[in-house]
Amino acid sequence: MKVLMIGLELPPDNSGGLGVACYQLCKSLSKNGADIDFILPYEPKHKYDFMNVVSSSKITNKFLDGKINTIAGSATLSTYDSHLFNSAPYRRGWLNISAEPQDNYEAAVDVMTAKNVYDVIHAHDWMTFRAALRAKQKANCPLIVHVHSIERDRSAGLEGNPMVREIEALTFMLADKIIAVSQRTKDMISEDYFIPASKIDVLHNSLDLDDAIPLSGENAYFFLSEMKKLGWKVVTSAGRTTGQKGLPNFMHAAQAVVHKLPKTIFLFVGSGEQLHELMELSADLGIAKNVIFTGFQRGKNWRDAFAIADLFVMPSISEPFGLTPFEAVGYGTPAMISKQSGISEVFANCLKIDFWDINEMANQIASVLSYDSLRDELHANSWQEYAKLSWDSAAIKLLGTYERQMAVNHG
Repeated sequence: MKVLMIGLELPPDNSGGLGVACYQLCKSLSKNGADIDFILPYEPKHKYDFMNVVSSSKITNKFLDGKINTIAGSATLSTYDSHLFNSAPYRRGWLNISAEPQDNYEAAVDVMTAKNVYDVIHAHDWMTFRAALRAKQKANCPLIVHVHSIERDRSAGLEGNPMVREIEALTFMLADKIIAVSQRTKDMISEDYFIPASKIDVLHNSLDLDDAIPLSGENAYFFLSEMKKLGWKVVTSAGRTTGQKGLPNFMHAAQAVVHKLPKTIFLFVGSGEQLHELMELSADLGIAKNVIFTGFQRGKNWRDAFAIADLFVMPSISEPFGLTPFEAVGYGTPAMISKQSGISEVFANCLKIDFWDINEMANQIASVLSYDSLRDELHANSWQEYAKLSWDSAAIKLLGTYERQMAVNHG
């Protein structure tokens, strides 16, 4: 089965969990018989032995030569043969997103579909959808769109960018099958875009434990290690500092915890547009001395942020899935997650709170920090779940979806 996979990132160049999910899913798909061409909008630094990963810029430079400006410059929806692409309401606003990187990406997909015969096209999130629709038209095969988040998620429950919503609406309508990373995401797609539930399959994210990098050497946060020897506790949150993640509520909960347990440090790992707002909030709440912001981290610093913690907290307002609680467990730390997350559908042995319930959040954090036996038992139970994680069952289920859509497509 030949698959054209369209995505924006892969490790080690990823900025978040999307790249990790794409990488590990493709690895399991390949192991179960899929032949994958994965197209990226940049030149990857890493070699992948289980799939063919190509750069859009490399393709267009190599195969389009002097025609690149003409082809890429005209690669907008207004040039497509389908009348639907030019019809209202989808034409309004969507053409305005045309830009050189996006056009180059589309042109590269055009080359790939001209040079290869694909059984399935599989695209991840809205940034790839325009190129995916072009590929579907050119390749005449089923389009599977994999939804790791929708605009309502990214806007913390608000409307968000209307242009992005148009892209999502059109693509969900034209796709042959939609894959949602959680039942929560499936329900939101149906609610926001009036897509029949029968068109959407749920495929929960997982982890490939073979890819887990073990801890090594002294913890990068050695100063926190020394403070823990003096009786201090550490609570970690890792991810983008955006409105979606519910971090202001978490900061207010942190204030309540510090009032009860003054020897507590809150470690915020990640960056985003809300970073400076959170710094100011910690000062306004009088807990700046108990809060550390690391900025964006990867590699050892990322892993050690989990390992140094007594508790990991993911307080998201709207989280389609969220892999970081599993990662925390893998590095020795129990997790607290919001009930408004996709992972809460499959992760049993963790603490669960509503993102808005600051008092309950603070009470549960304080309980774990106060009783080591509670912390240890919570982690021991969650480790049993973690040890069973694998992408294989999801990959096999997805291959079945591919085959059914191919059968429908071939009539």
